[in-house]
Amino acid sequence: MAHPRIDQIDILAPNFKQRLSGVTATIVRLVPHQAEKVAIAAVGRGLPAGLPQIPLNDLLTMSKNGPHGPRVWHARRNNEMLAGIVLKHVFGKRLKLLFTSASQRNHTRYTKWLIGHMDHVIATSQKTAAFLDRPATVILHGIDVHAFSPAPDHGALKAKLGFGKGPLIGCYGRIRPSKGTDRFVDAMINLLPQHEGAEAVILGRATDRHKDYLKSLKAKIAAAGLQGRVHFPTEVPTHEIIPYYQAVDLFVAPQRYEGFGLTPLEAMACGVPVVATRAGAFEELIRDGETGYLVGIEDQAALETQIDHLLQDAPLRSKMGAAARAHMVDHFSLEREADAIISVYQRLLSGT
Repeated sequence: MAHPRIDQIDILAPNFKQRLSGVTATIVRLVPHQAEKVAIAAVGRGLPAGLPQIPLNDLLTMSKNGPHGPRVWHARRNNEMLAGIVLKHVFGKRLKLLFTSASQRNHTRYTKWLIGHMDHVIATSQKTAAFLDRPATVILHGIDVHAFSPAPDHGALKAKLGFGKGPLIGCYGRIRPSKGTDRFVDAMINLLPQHEGAEAVILGRATDRHKDYLKSLKAKIAAAGLQGRVHFPTEVPTHEIIPYYQAVDLFVAPQRYEGFGLTPLEAMACGVPVVATRAGAFEELIRDGETGYLVGIEDQAALETQIDHLLQDAPLRSKMGAAARAHMVDHFSLEREADAIISVYQRLLSGT
């Protein structure tokens, strides 16, 4: 994909964090879809080569106006909001400032000050909107339901990835206390001995700060004699993760805290039922009793009970998995999210 020129761009999507994060992944997913309908480009370092983007240096030399009037500056982090404010009020660029908030906690005075300078705010869930001191448009995240889809041959895929024939339970995402990885490990230590042939897979990265945490989890698993049944694959690149969703029979999201939480969406799109805590936006994503089960954030007993229930009932897993897939296709496609955000862009560009 050829990179556009700054004078062709109406919407700028800054990404001021080089290390891969959920925000960066969102930009990388959305911008190519949006670029088919509006003149948008990402701006930042370390972005994939095929993503429509402009160099950072172009921000200071770009014209005051975009090709059709003010440009939209779509920030998703504090430093990106600040950059938009500086470009607008110090360098005189005509910008409509837009911020997407995913945080579910009280904002600092500094963040509130930044948000107060935005022309419009998007919240990624109703929970997130409740922490804002101003009205916001709620747009839930979506995923590529064409890429994230059930495997044609589930059993063959499990064998290819090195798993057995029994039920496979997955838990993916950063390995750290806030993600509840220890709660998943405790559940597996208690439940796997009761389910012959069942296995678990924990997929994700532990930063240097959480290396000892990961080491302690592996030690607990070893002490329980479950090293051969709880798997920690080496870090899987984002573009290779879909088969690991397609291979599991049940997905668990045991988070203590979550801003939004895409992993249950990705699992459900692959036809996998989910057991999740009521963290993040999970209550807005999962239909309790239909596409999976929701439990209290600190209710370990309920978490294990619902996992156990689904491990014992293969037909129920299949039924819930089919319902989960249909729910994702109907309500959480990437196209739906991209189009909803484009509607906000168009209102800002038109001044309505």
